[in-house]
Amino acid sequence: MTRTKPRSTARASAVLVEGRSDERAVLAAAALLGHDLAAAGVGVIPIGGAMAIRRAVAEHGLGGAGLRLAGLIDIGEVRHVCRALFGGADVEPYPGALASAGFFVCDRDLEDELIRALGIEGVEAVLTEHGDLDRFRKFQHQPAHRHEPVTDQLHRFLGTTAGRKISYGTHLVEALAPETLPAPLRSVLEHVL
Repeated sequence: MTRTKPRSTARASAVLVEGRSDERAVLAAAALLGHDLAAAGVGVIPIGGAMAIRRAVAEHGLGGAGLRLAGLIDIGEVRHVCRALFGGADVEPYPGALASAGFFVCDRDLEDELIRALGIEGVEAVLTEHGDLDRFRKFQHQPAHRHEPVTDQLHRFLGTTAGRKISYGTHLVEALAPETLPAPLRSVLEHVL
């Protein structure tokens, strides 16, 4: 799947995400809600990690390409985004400043949000559908992981093989009902649409 770029419109926007798995999740969520991001002039841009946020804001925001920016943030990366958006401060200048600026925080990260939204049984059903449940069961029994909570095991498993995290960015969202989309994912789409 290729990265979506906004069409040239007066209200072109971009959702900045850390990587390809988040990009796929945003695209899948838009489709789940019946939105065509490209037709709406909205692009989804993976920036290569939160440390690249300052460059991405400069390149794609008002001082660069002139796009109206929004984004998804892992809770551990809030300080980097605050520095880029709020003049070097490590924290929001007031409660809700990130959301007002169109940046929405995932508790831990987007994969964790999706795991909570689907629940353990729901994620395992998705793993079954895509032929990965047996691999996950073997992973669960490895000495390094056997005593972890199942949600942590699922989180780690999704990131263990090249491409798995990216493909499950789509698969997990597609397994959700529209009303169960995690709040940060729903909010970032509402903000740009």
